[in-house]
Amino acid sequence: MIDNLLLGWANTAFGWRDAIDILIMSILIYEVGMLIRGTRAMQSLIGVVVVVLAYWVTAPGKPMYLMTVHRILGNVLFYAPFAIIVLFQTAIRRTLARLGRTPLLRLHNHEMTQRMIDDVVRCAAALAARPTGALIVVEGDQALRDQVESGVRLDSEISYDLLMSIFTPGTLLHDGAAIVGDGRIRAASCFLQVTSDPRLSREYGSRHRAAIGLTEEYDCLVVVVSEERGEIRVATEGRFSPTLDAEGLRALLTAHVHSGAPRRAAGSRATRGGSAGGHKGSASRTDAA
Repeated sequence: MIDNLLLGWANTAFGWRDAIDILIMSILIYEVGMLIRGTRAMQSLIGVVVVVLAYWVTAPGKPMYLMTVHRILGNVLFYAPFAIIVLFQTAIRRTLARLGRTPLLRLHNHEMTQRMIDDVVRCAAALAARPTGALIVVEGDQALRDQVESGVRLDSEISYDLLMSIFTPGTLLHDGAAIVGDGRIRAASCFLQVTSDPRLSREYGSRHRAAIGLTEEYDCLVVVVSEERGEIRVATEGRFSPTLDAEGLRALLTAHVHSGAPRRAAGSRATRGGSAGGHKGSASRTDAA
């Protein structure tokens, strides 16, 4: 298979279409690589590459020709496309979602104003100072309908006073996440699926694991206020930012709202204590961190 591919390239004249073809494929490979970098999907991809190379090296006519090994690897590669769909389902969803977030295909615009962003920042800073735990989810281009339906619908304007009321300990809406989208607090006391990735640091409780679990699947941004440490972190693309102050949080929220995509600048410095490719566990409304 590989020999036929190389032979086909050798017998083809290089033209401008080939240059475009190579450019598009390079961009696609780069984007997929960025999505699965540091995840268990990356390790799986390396394993697939090793199997393909072994199949080629043990083929007839090669110095390392091994008939039995070659046949077994051939049978394995026959089912490889189905295995790839299962192993890389999260990366595939992220790639398709990112394609939908291109400027030409954007389906809706965020309506959060700078005043609303400032209210979210003030609320997070005030809760961290107490400290009181909180989860504030800011939608991206992907709507969180299932998560909204799991909580109490509000459809209220974003304000500092309302956010503080929601996360006041002992109130009915304190337990769970508040979801913000299109300039409104869409719901509060919402369930979020937690990640069960064993490589996530044990210092993170269920609130932090819920933030990671949600951002693994959606292009949202989650503000997490730790109840024990009084720290503010932001989760995007299955990774945590470093501990943030008010200005750092304001910068990330502004970038998220106005660009409509998770921030690469934050992602390059983000940490998980493990990979970003975890599976989902039980739903969470509580926090141990």
